[in-house]
Amino acid sequence: MTDEARSRPEVHALLSDGTTVCIRPVAPGDHDQLQGLYEEMSPDNLRLRFFAASRRSAEMAADRACAPSRPGYRALLAETQGQVIGLAEYDTGDGGDSAEISIAVADGLHHRGIGTLLVEHLVSAARAEGIVTFTADALSENHEVLQLFADLGLRTARRFEGPEVRCTVDLTEDDTYLTAVEARGRAADIASLEPLLRPGVVAVVGAGRRPGSVGRAVLHHLHAGGFTRRLFAVNPSVASILGVPSYPSVSALPRTPDLVVVAVPAAAVPATAEECGKAGVRALVVVSAGLDSTQAQALLAACRAYGMRLVGPNCLGVSNTEPELRLDATFAADHPRPGTAGVAVQSGGVGIALLDGLSRLGIGVSSFASLGDKYDVSGNDMLQWWECDGRTGLALLHLESFGNPRSFSRTARRVTRRMPVLTVDAGRTDAGRRAAASHTAAAATRTMTRQALFTQAGITATHSVAELLETAALMHSQPLPAGTRVAIVTNAGGAGVLAADACAEAGLALPPFTPEAVDDLLDVLPEGAAVGNPVDATAAVTEEQLRNCVERITRTPGVDAVLLALVPTAVAAATGDDLIRALTRAQDPDPAPAGEARVPERRAVPVVAVRLEQDLPVRLLPVEGGGTVPSYAEPQEAARALAHAARRAAWLDRPAGTVPDLGGVDTQHAHEVADAYLAAHPDGGWLDPRTCAELLACYGIPQLRWAWAETEDDAVIAAERLRGPDGRVVMKAYWPGLLHMSEQHAVHLDLQGDSQVRAAFRDLETRFEGLLTGVVVQPLAARGTELFAGVVQDEVFGPLVLFGFGGTATEVLADHAARLAPLTDRDVHDLITTPRCAPLLFGAKGGGPVDLEALEQVLLRLSRMASDLPQLADADFNPVLAAPDTVSVLDARVRLLPRRPQDPYLRRLR
Repeated sequence: MTDEARSRPEVHALLSDGTTVCIRPVAPGDHDQLQGLYEEMSPDNLRLRFFAASRRSAEMAADRACAPSRPGYRALLAETQGQVIGLAEYDTGDGGDSAEISIAVADGLHHRGIGTLLVEHLVSAARAEGIVTFTADALSENHEVLQLFADLGLRTARRFEGPEVRCTVDLTEDDTYLTAVEARGRAADIASLEPLLRPGVVAVVGAGRRPGSVGRAVLHHLHAGGFTRRLFAVNPSVASILGVPSYPSVSALPRTPDLVVVAVPAAAVPATAEECGKAGVRALVVVSAGLDSTQAQALLAACRAYGMRLVGPNCLGVSNTEPELRLDATFAADHPRPGTAGVAVQSGGVGIALLDGLSRLGIGVSSFASLGDKYDVSGNDMLQWWECDGRTGLALLHLESFGNPRSFSRTARRVTRRMPVLTVDAGRTDAGRRAAASHTAAAATRTMTRQALFTQAGITATHSVAELLETAALMHSQPLPAGTRVAIVTNAGGAGVLAADACAEAGLALPPFTPEAVDDLLDVLPEGAAVGNPVDATAAVTEEQLRNCVERITRTPGVDAVLLALVPTAVAAATGDDLIRALTRAQDPDPAPAGEARVPERRAVPVVAVRLEQDLPVRLLPVEGGGTVPSYAEPQEAARALAHAARRAAWLDRPAGTVPDLGGVDTQHAHEVADAYLAAHPDGGWLDPRTCAELLACYGIPQLRWAWAETEDDAVIAAERLRGPDGRVVMKAYWPGLLHMSEQHAVHLDLQGDSQVRAAFRDLETRFEGLLTGVVVQPLAARGTELFAGVVQDEVFGPLVLFGFGGTATEVLADHAARLAPLTDRDVHDLITTPRCAPLLFGAKGGGPVDLEALEQVLLRLSRMASDLPQLADADFNPVLAAPDTVSVLDARVRLLPRRPQDPYLRRLR
């Protein structure tokens, strides 16, 4: 094992039963524990591990793992509370790209996923070292290790040789492997959250006698909310608080709590956590705020050392409204109403607003977590809990930060296929912010990055808590629309006009009715009704007429949703409430099973109402036959909610994308190019044109022909060789750090003949004396559409691919779309069709369509390069010239920085 490998920090991860283990490299001081690990094995297990039951094998194995560092060897151990419980190691032997692997797990701890977790971490480390296969020899009767390899999710071959079997494991990462890792992680995660969200025993530390304290408020909520299991208080001064028995310490409790709510001053939090860990507590909710960095580190260290899951600190608490539990460990003003919405927030204030709004709407809450400073339990954890709890049908998130966005994205993509996931896009930049430069890092804002994450994962992102609740009301109560076509029905023409404007502004369409549909509707409406779209049913419309009108519209082809804009009048006997309650929703004749995406031909048509006199932004009103209809105070609110629902329906209807296989990619050479550059430039920097071209060639990214010249004569020779039919060439200056050639007037166009080439070179040489290191000579490009493509490596989100209008106007127009890498075929399609310039690519303005397949290939290969090379900090292709028969990069810049690869899908806690 190399010194670098041994210096890697330890990580914590979850076993299949939800307990926490530490995974770290073996150190020389681990020798005695490793030897003891083997010596305590039964003779049968020793024989299965070493093919013989020799006690000498234990010492030799410990010697090998703790030996001085050597290339091609790595050993990782698993420990809990300082006790080594497992070891996995690989050795390449001759330093090739294949390594032999071995695994050992302590007796009595099998079937908890220790070996599998260690192997996953070894696989990740081996890939980073260029190892492509693992081999392992085992006795054919060693069913446990053979099953471990079979269940990994990697392609495994077996060859039997007498009583032994040789396994060869292909380490190529693909979706099958990631899905298997996710499944194991999900099961472990849910098991670890059981003590937090379904505790059998709860204790509150810091509940005092003084009314108004946070601890007392939490204890009161638990007691008054009817928590059905055991509840204790911890306070050395009293024997009972609010009728709940109190004890002087956690260790003095008659039963070990599963969950402890900590509401003590910040300085006392670390000691309290330590006490809880020693007592065997499995989960903490720390509502205390104001921890400094030392206290925060001590808190998290105690949770990791003793395997406790942690919510907070600085949080509102958690709740679970299951009737058999009724856990409300919060200090919110009211108890949440039981229901079907899962809620996770970082802001306690937002949490209170959502709990109140969901209760008022009647949607209610299945479980709630105020994550606070989010040291441990995250939105990703809660999504997985809701996915499997059997009660949640709607997930609401308010996340101000993301610990592992790529892992979150994979989880969210899976969960959003089962239920709507809605979020408030918190922390957006100022409205109207535009890129100030064509440089990718300047164009990529955090808003753009988060929106790419939400879009690709199918998450419905809103701009406010109010909009979140408005959209949740519709998705909870109504089927999804099959499209964006809305029919408006009103009993007041002015309200219909307002609703029409709101729909158009939200991107919804108002299709006209066919003549047959017009006649059908006129048959059921009062005299004087106007059947356009909107339908003006007049103030005299009755309940029965409105019901018949809506029912006929929902059966009309080409209508995806119905919006009722109603105002109270004194003309008809029915009031606005009567008109709403008289509606009978068109029911789905063959509803899809819970958790499955609906197919368009089986969808019912959603109905929403707008009542301008309504006092609240949104209500859920009951209708005949059961169910509810969302009623909005403003047409903009209704239209926004319908637009969100239509986008979700479209996302569900299209197949999940796949990352295409690309030919002509040489990843190994790309790594060699990057490593060589960083060896010569330890601080990183922008690649020179020749190195940049070499890197792009590794991924088959097409560049316009070019030549490098450092002298006037070289430039003339290059121009002669590169001239096209028109005889003209382009000359571009280069020096390290040059980003904006046009702004520096460092480009000469339309150069004809040797004299113009020489003059251009001399001009650049004179004006940029002391800077210029050479020039790039290219033929003058043919006509085409100038585009922009680039990548910026976000420290948190990973590589973000940008695409849009290019050339010198890119910084003015800021017409860019963005998606997170790796790009799927669907992501590439979205990138190309989202910018405002997209119609030009499909032949608008008579230019003819560009080579879209070649353009897709450029974006996919750029994405692959960014995914392969964590050292790639920025890449700018501007312009990318797209023509009907070709796509090529005219100018490319790539910046590398010294960065270690990070496996975003490796199972580990924050």
